Amino acid sequence: MTAPAVDREGFLAALDHVVGDAARPVALHEPTFPGGEWEAVKACLDSGWVSSAGPAIERFERMLCEVTGAAHAVAVVNGTAALALAYRAVGVAAEDEVLMPPLTFVATANAAAQLGAVPHFVDIDPADCGLSAAALASRMDKIADRRGDGVYNRESGRRIAAVAVVHVFGWPADTSAVKAVADAYGLPLVEDAAEALGSWRGERHAGCLGRLGILSFNGNKIVTTGGGGAVLTDDAALAAEVRALATTAKRAHPFRYHHDRVAFNYRMPNLNAALGVAQLSALDALLARKAALADRYRGAFADVPGVRYRPPPAGTRANHWLNVLELDVTTIAARDALIAAAHERGIGVRPAWDLLHRLPMYDRCPRGGLDIAEEAEIRLVTAPSSAFLA
Repeated sequence: MTAPAVDREGFLAALDHVVGDAARPVALHEPTFPGGEWEAVKACLDSGWVSSAGPAIERFERMLCEVTGAAHAVAVVNGTAALALAYRAVGVAAEDEVLMPPLTFVATANAAAQLGAVPHFVDIDPADCGLSAAALASRMDKIADRRGDGVYNRESGRRIAAVAVVHVFGWPADTSAVKAVADAYGLPLVEDAAEALGSWRGERHAGCLGRLGILSFNGNKIVTTGGGGAVLTDDAALAAEVRALATTAKRAHPFRYHHDRVAFNYRMPNLNAALGVAQLSALDALLARKAALADRYRGAFADVPGVRYRPPPAGTRANHWLNVLELDVTTIAARDALIAAAHERGIGVRPAWDLLHRLPMYDRCPRGGLDIAEEAEIRLVTAPSSAFLA
């Protein structure tokens, strides 16, 4: 059956209605500063604690634990660094494989590749666009070779070291279903919750069910530290390992600089953490504005032929980081023509991401069938979602 054509003018009119009189061009997602940020940063400057130690870091980490329910949080320089630390902490090493979805920001794969590991792509769940537990189970049934020292890909001969689930658009993925598959093979689960601060599935905050989870505080996130990330875990030993790896593996000593292995210098500066403390203090208000904006999108696109507003998955409480529209198109060219028309009006609509297996550095990586992800790449676009638009 032929898909109905997208009502181009209706699409553009609905976007115009949502963004209203906001100054053009309207970016996809800009930071919002409700108040208190200047004072927090100035206090940090006045104290002299501006680098990778200081009271704001400790407070920011405590606040993250309070917000998410995680027992431990380690603040670092960005989300990619957080992922690399999480992968390393669960044992990912050179020539290992990490199972992950292809519909995600490139950092999910880059953080593994930077450790010398190989991304292995598995299809997504159409309901939440996260890693599909069914596809993962099917893929493992086909390739998994259990040995005494782990699980290996019988096709490549490489060890499978971890599974990464991603909460795209701020939508909580069905982590418990994915974890059940990972647990059956003894594989650690890492959650890329870079986009999902404030998102819940049931009683669990995104990033808090796997062995480790990560958050991002880039300038395009709901809460920003300018640049920053964090690793979340309930495991005290893993938290200590992540902190050591992020702090150049420097052993505690009153004056000597002794490091016991090759590690990273990924600590978040106190200055950034001070901004984060002020931002986290306003999280509830920011989430309320994001929810109000989502309601505007839902109403504006209720009757536009060929366009459907995609709400967060049923049974979740999402942060509405990005508002997602599903287009009745069958080609990238048709999708991009609509995006270009929006850009001509100064409205920053964007496709999700180029799927990772299409990127030149990952196009030879192992993968299963990716039909659902490839359809999502064509049909899903994201629309301006800054909290100030509400």
